[in-house]
Amino acid sequence: MNVKAARYKRSFSSNFWKAVIYFVILIFTLTCILPFIHVISKSVSDDAYVIANKVFLFPKGFTLGAYTRVFQDASIIRSMYISIFVTVTFTILGMFLTSCLAYALSRPQFKGRRLMTFLCIFTLYFSGGIIPDYMLMSSLGMLDTLWCLILPLSFSAYNFIIMKNAMMASVPISLEESARIDGAGHFRILTSIFLPLSKPIIATLSLFYAVGRWNAYQDALFYIKQRVDLRPLQLKLYYLVVQASESFQLESISAVIINPEVVKAACVVFATLPIVCIYPFLQKYFVTGVMIGAVKE
Repeated sequence: MNVKAARYKRSFSSNFWKAVIYFVILIFTLTCILPFIHVISKSVSDDAYVIANKVFLFPKGFTLGAYTRVFQDASIIRSMYISIFVTVTFTILGMFLTSCLAYALSRPQFKGRRLMTFLCIFTLYFSGGIIPDYMLMSSLGMLDTLWCLILPLSFSAYNFIIMKNAMMASVPISLEESARIDGAGHFRILTSIFLPLSKPIIATLSLFYAVGRWNAYQDALFYIKQRVDLRPLQLKLYYLVVQASESFQLESISAVIINPEVVKAACVVFATLPIVCIYPFLQKYFVTGVMIGAVKE
């Protein structure tokens, strides 16, 4: 009886803590999902219900007026193409720079690698600021060009550290030495050994670069003033929300008014969908890549 009682007690304790863990996971999951559901509900709800704060998880007075307002701007599709081009180019360039530097500084035979790594990490703590960045873009003639959205942030020291640790953890030195015996050079070793074995971390960092560039609009707000046709999607949606707010304040002289909160919710959904559609294809690499990159030197 004592053995059965002990087994029952251990089983009960184990099930209890499993239930607690599942409950905590459920709470964290809901905190991520419910706000997005709330935004979607607001984007397809009638203005009167949104103004009265009666929209929570389910839409009320279903309407697509906010999305119609978004697509009424003929340049919105062009801004979408600009964002896609900038994001793809930015991600490819960022991964190229990160992979090359991570490979070079992860090799023990490279002299001065610790100093170079320290200089990269140093930029995580100190930066020049917005005004020096703007002056630099102006002196280089990059204002009102797409390059001001691609080049300045194309290298991330944080992503470099993750890539460097991943290469050191996933590729044994013996494999590199055997490639050198066969006559392979650095470029061949990088492309034929390191990159194929680093697919999880490459997919993870590509997602980091793409999401960071896709969601950013502050640099475009500062650097792109005259060339309206070069505004990315996020900046275009920002101006759309500002215009909706101004129109809402002049309700007495406007014919059709849409609550700026509804327009803002529609813009959030419209700008989030591309990333949400891409993420499932990279999810299988995401956890593996983060875990590999977390291994310290």
